[in-house]
Amino acid sequence: MTDNAIRLERTFPHPKEAVWAALTTPELLARWWAAGDIAPVVGHRFTMDMGGWGQQPCEVLTVEAGTSISFTFAEGTLDTTITWTVKTVDAGTTLTFEHAGFNLDSPMGRQAIEGMGNGWPGLLARVDGVLVNAG
Repeated sequence: MTDNAIRLERTFPHPKEAVWAALTTPELLARWWAAGDIAPVVGHRFTMDMGGWGQQPCEVLTVEAGTSISFTFAEGTLDTTITWTVKTVDAGTTLTFEHAGFNLDSPMGRQAIEGMGNGWPGLLARVDGVLVNAG
């Protein structure tokens, strides 16, 4: 974590297309993170079902097909942005993750970055399990 963002990088022994699918296909996303009708289409609005944390409205901001997607997360409350970028490397695919825009001047923003900073590493580790089981 730096400033008001969480940044992580993970490499998976899977093709870039498979990792991209795990990030942008609702059925696969629900298996490692949360249910939500995500689509890699700029302007697409969807809701992530975060269980006890409630329904979180999101909107896709940018897409570079097969390579990168960014979307608002918890619009109206946290108002943060999540960006996923995938890149082919010798070992498979590197996923670069950034969750940015936390308002550190508010108690909710400080609590969110701390909690999510602790939670995201474990969540991203679950991507590999989804891809192994998808084969």
